Amino acid sequence: MKLVTKLIFSFLLLVSSAAFAADLDQAKRDGLVGERADGYLGLVDTSAPSDVRVLVADVNEKRKAEYQRIAAGNSLEMAQVEALAGKKAIERTQPGGWILLNGGWQKK
Repeated sequence: MKLVTKLIFSFLLLVSSAAFAADLDQAKRDGLVGERADGYLGLVDTSAPSDVRVLVADVNEKRKAEYQRIAAGNSLEMAQVEALAGKKAIERTQPGGWILLNGGWQKK
């Protein structure tokens, strides 16, 4: 399980440092986007502009592909990888950032 954790952490760092990083970081600072417990991004503000929606969809698509790769390579269920990634992403969310817990968005 430690290998899976390392792989997920490495992937999340890679995604956050990708070309979208500045836009994603700004969308998070603006309170438009947050981290969900299932390992994916969510729209905190449902009236977010279309470019933010596209960004969230693109990042989530990349995360899903990586989670599938990790699950297959480690004989794990996809839900296990998603849950672990969500836990790590929420832990890494900066104070003031938004996280989805227990069905509602909360500031960390």
